[in-house]
Amino acid sequence: MQKPLRTLAFLPLAGLLALITAVASAQAGSFVIAQHGQPVGTATVTFTAAPNGYDSTSVVRIAMQGLNYDLSKTEQLTSANLLKHVQLSATVNNSSVNVTAAPDAAQILLNISAGGHSSTTRLAPHPAAVFLPDFDPGAYDTLLALAVSRNNRDLWAIIPKQAGSVAPILLATYADEHGTLNGKPVTVHHLVATIAGARTDLFSGPENQLLQAELPQQGFALIRKGFVLTPPAKPGVPPAQAAPPTQ
Repeated sequence: MQKPLRTLAFLPLAGLLALITAVASAQAGSFVIAQHGQPVGTATVTFTAAPNGYDSTSVVRIAMQGLNYDLSKTEQLTSANLLKHVQLSATVNNSSVNVTAAPDAAQILLNISAGGHSSTTRLAPHPAAVFLPDFDPGAYDTLLALAVSRNNRDLWAIIPKQAGSVAPILLATYADEHGTLNGKPVTVHHLVATIAGARTDLFSGPENQLLQAELPQQGFALIRKGFVLTPPAKPGVPPAQAAPPTQ
């Protein structure tokens, strides 16, 4: 999924409007979900230009021993990739979960309904907060876009589990790697996101699109269809960590 709309979302208004007119209004990506190299599910994401930002839809399906997971998420973002509203419906091993989240002037409201119980959590307001359900390629695309505009700083994750929480995202940039996309060589950018102590390796293309994510769940990976990562000769070394985001 190439995303000129999102990667160049910080152009002046006139340039942004011209860009929206010049490119297709919808962009989509398809992914394979694998565990230990074996496919166990699929994921898709579609971004559509809206008058004041983007609308996105993610669909995730996993069917394997011990985990049956279906997720559908619709999300509205500003032109700067900031959250306006999100609605999620999921089934995890036959248990239904519904979540909505939206920021207001003083907080982020997170409503969760699961197992016959409902709760509302008021989270600390963070403008650059990414709604981050498991296995969602759209969330990682949004994180990559925000990382560019905010120089990897002051990023947060809204985690829709249990009563819900918000956690800082610490990003480290590793050396570029290589791969092929639909048979053509491509330069691969490598970021490592640490969220609530868990590490996620993110690999993105020249247009900042997600190509692959190595997830904190044991052995899982999210891989764009047609992408093959070429392993580096030795692991990259991250630079010194930036200071953590301010509370």
